[in-house]
Amino acid sequence: MKEKRKKKKQGRLFRILLIEVVVVIMLFIGVKIFDTFKSINYDNDDDKQIQQNDDLDNPQLEGYRNIVVFGVDSRQNALEDSTHSDTIIIVSINNKTKDIKLASIYRDTYVNIPNEGYDKINAAYFKGGYSLALSTINTNFDLDIKEYVTVNFQAVVNVIDELGGITIDVTDEELKTLNGYVRELNRINGTDVKGLASSGTQLVNGTQATAYARIRYTAGGDFKRTERQRIVLSKIFEKAKKADLATMTSLIDEIFPQVYTNLNSLELIGLAKDVLSYNIVDETGFPFEKDAHTYKKVSYVFPIDLQANVVKLHEFLFESTNYTTTKTVQDYSTYIEGIRTSK
Repeated sequence: MKEKRKKKKQGRLFRILLIEVVVVIMLFIGVKIFDTFKSINYDNDDDKQIQQNDDLDNPQLEGYRNIVVFGVDSRQNALEDSTHSDTIIIVSINNKTKDIKLASIYRDTYVNIPNEGYDKINAAYFKGGYSLALSTINTNFDLDIKEYVTVNFQAVVNVIDELGGITIDVTDEELKTLNGYVRELNRINGTDVKGLASSGTQLVNGTQATAYARIRYTAGGDFKRTERQRIVLSKIFEKAKKADLATMTSLIDEIFPQVYTNLNSLELIGLAKDVLSYNIVDETGFPFEKDAHTYKKVSYVFPIDLQANVVKLHEFLFESTNYTTTKTVQDYSTYIEGIRTSK
C-alpha cells in the first residue's frame, strides 16, 4: 500500500513537472514571438492624418479588415517616403470566413491627392508617405483603410529565398525583360544572381521572381504587371502556409526588420495566428473600366466613370449591393471624366 501511494505521488509530481515544463516552453515561445515582432519597423506617427470621406456610409465595411500593401519603387531600398509606390494592393480580409481578396491599383491611375491636386496615385506616397497614400485611396474610392505594410525589393527577394523559391510560368516575351530586371536587382542589392535560361513553368528564386513581378514593357503594360504581382503574392502566401516552424522563424527574423507598418506586435500576432485559415479567393486590377493615354505629355490610366468603378470595387471586395458613392467621389468622377475626354 505504501509503495502504491509512493508511485501515485511520484506520478503526480511528474505530471506537475511536465505541466511546468510545457508552461515554460510556451512562455519562451511567446516571448520569442513577441520579441521578433518588435523587430519590425513600427511607424504610426501620421495615423491621425489619414483621411476618409465624411459622408461615407457602407455598413459592409465593418465586416472586413482592409490593409494596403505598398511595394516602393526605390533603388536604394528606402521605405518611408520620397519614393514612389511601385505596387499598391488592397488586401481585404473577410473577418467571418477568413477569405482574402486582392485588388491592385494601377500606379498611373489619375486621382485627386488631398491638398496636392490631381496626379498619378503612386505620387501620393512620394509626397506624403503612407498617410497621404491611404488618404488618397480612401477619398477617391470611398474606403476607410487605416492599416498599411510597406516592403521593398530586398524584402520580397528574401521572403521567396527563405521559402525555397516559387513556381511561375514565364513566357518567351517575358524572358528577356525579366533578365534585364535581374541585372538591375543585382546592382541594387549587391548580388550576383543569374537570369533564367529559358521560358516555361519553373522554380525561380527571390531575385528572379521579383524581376518577374516588375516586368512592365510587354503586351498589357502595367495592367499585366499588376497581374504578375498578384501571382507572386499568391504564390508566396500559399508556400508560407505549408512552411515548417523553423522556416517561418527564419523567415520572420530575416524579413521583419525590412518592413514598415502601423500594425503593432499584438495586431500582427492576431493576424499570424489565423494564417492557416486564410485563403486568397479572388483578385483583380483597378480601375475595372479604364482608358490609358497621355494628357499634357504624361501617361495616365483614367477611370472611365470613376463613380461606376467605385461601385464595382465595393461589390468585388465587400459584396455590396446598390452602393451609392459619396458626393466627393461623384465630384472627382465628373472632373476626371472631363479631363479624360478633353482634346
